[in-house]
Amino acid sequence: MIDHTAILAQFPGTTWDAATNMLVVPKEVATAVATFLRDDPAFKLDYCSNVTGVDYLPAEKKEKVKQEDGTEVEKVTSTPGRMDVVYHLYSIAKKGGLFTFKQTTPSRDNPVVTSLTPVWRSCEFQEREIFDLYGIHFDNHPDLRRILMWDEFQDFPMRKDYKEPDDYEYEPTPHADVLEKAKTHYTP
Repeated sequence: MIDHTAILAQFPGTTWDAATNMLVVPKEVATAVATFLRDDPAFKLDYCSNVTGVDYLPAEKKEKVKQEDGTEVEKVTSTPGRMDVVYHLYSIAKKGGLFTFKQTTPSRDNPVVTSLTPVWRSCEFQEREIFDLYGIHFDNHPDLRRILMWDEFQDFPMRKDYKEPDDYEYEPTPHADVLEKAKTHYTP
């Protein structure tokens, strides 16, 4: 495991999530942290193998809490929804890794993080895919546009609250033309 204390000391606002062994990086310093991880001789994390989006719906956690008088009271804790972008890094130069860090958005309404494509070129298509399927916007991405869905598609199918359409006829595909050609050319 890579020692993360140097990063926490150098970049205020970064935190360590011990439950997931992951560095949590604010979007304001994401490029600086990524550049540091890539260039610092202690880390040399020169390869980003995977970038993925994570969707957290708003949640309520109920638990029973024992009070001083011995009675139990139900305590409800609410957690707002958010979206994360997780990066998996390796060092080809040092033949090591895995180091994981994430950028967290404050809400699901308008999720925005910083693109790390300028630091690791391998992030480009993966960030586009996250934009396309989750709706997370990447500031400073060199070519942020849909990569899997068609341009007119209005939703984000990987979000947990995505509702499938009742009618798939709106999908712009050439199926009708292909079927019509098949009827005229291959009729027994």
